[in-house]
Amino acid sequence: MKDKGFREFELSRAFQLLEPGPVVLVTTADASGKNNMMTLTWHTVMEFTPRIGCIIGPWDHTCEALTKTKECVLAIPTVELIDKTVEIGNCSGRDTDKFETFHLTPLKAKKVHAPLIAECLANIECKVVDRIKKYDLFILEGVKAWINDKKKEKRTFHANGDGTFVVDGKTMNLKDKMTKWTEYI
Repeated sequence: MKDKGFREFELSRAFQLLEPGPVVLVTTADASGKNNMMTLTWHTVMEFTPRIGCIIGPWDHTCEALTKTKECVLAIPTVELIDKTVEIGNCSGRDTDKFETFHLTPLKAKKVHAPLIAECLANIECKVVDRIKKYDLFILEGVKAWINDKKKEKRTFHANGDGTFVVDGKTMNLKDKMTKWTEYI
């Protein structure tokens, strides 16, 4: 295969080739009402409802609150929050008040107890509809969505899985070519 330009790629890093979507912040509120957030890069849209699959393991403080309360918010930061988002992922809510430490503003959600994040472009309130513990996979269903149209910065960012990130760039409008799923355009 070398003569065709290919080289072997380490299988344990193959996930880096399947960039999953924008980096998000997951917020929870535990039984006592204490807010927390974590950085999440391993998620995927599973259905239009929306149903979202995400990997949150027992090593994450968020896992405990999510398991008990069965609700969260997926907050979508823009590139202006990239440094804070990475730093949020480098500490634990067990010993850090992340809203205070990173100067982010919790807002009351409508359908869940977990807070929205005011500085984010969008927030999706979610309920856990299933969990496959063997894979640390939570299946979330969106129950309410919010977007801040007043935000000037709309570019999100995507993790490559190796400490590098890709920032959204030019948007290409191909709506006229989308003929199968027209109800979603």
